[in-house]
Amino acid sequence: MPVTRGFSRRRPDSGGRLPPGQYDVGGSWPVLTAEATPRIDPQSWTLAVEGLVDEPTTWTWDEVHQLPTSSFRGDIHCVTTWSKFDVAFTGVSVDTLLEVAGPQDDAAFVMAYSTTGYTTNLPLSDVTGGRAWVVWDYGGKPLTAEHGGPVRLLVPHLYFWKSAKWISRLELTAGDRPGFWETNGYHDRGDPWLEQRYQGDA
Repeated sequence: MPVTRGFSRRRPDSGGRLPPGQYDVGGSWPVLTAEATPRIDPQSWTLAVEGLVDEPTTWTWDEVHQLPTSSFRGDIHCVTTWSKFDVAFTGVSVDTLLEVAGPQDDAAFVMAYSTTGYTTNLPLSDVTGGRAWVVWDYGGKPLTAEHGGPVRLLVPHLYFWKSAKWISRLELTAGDRPGFWETNGYHDRGDPWLEQRYQGDA
């Protein structure tokens, strides 16, 4: 996973907020990506929720901003061992999107797709119940392209490669199948507290 800027190791957190094997990156936020950063015009961006849903739905930039907004404030953790505390994102809860699309009874997994072709797989239970968002604002400002803007997926309780940048589609499926990094040896789920970094980890 290439890194384009900024690692500075800090002392381990003593408040129980750091998962095992992580360090507090402090004020910086490293930029990591598996592909070239696209420049996406928000007015041409769309988000589709499809697959095993009753009402496959596609939102434009203006339409998704008409949905009820939701915010997350907390910590994020990257598989490359950095963590960042007290991040603040705003967007729309994945629960809100799924209320419109209506998951079918046999839907159990989600494949997230980026406009670049990047994919990552998630259990449906990890993106529902107030645990995941589609976000366009970071710290009160529009999310930058380097960090996944104009819109990225946010699944903060899992390692950050699961929070796909430049999100364009969520596909609900009955069975699990690996995404980009999972095909290349990363863990299917990626729980930081269990150190699920690679295939074969607990």
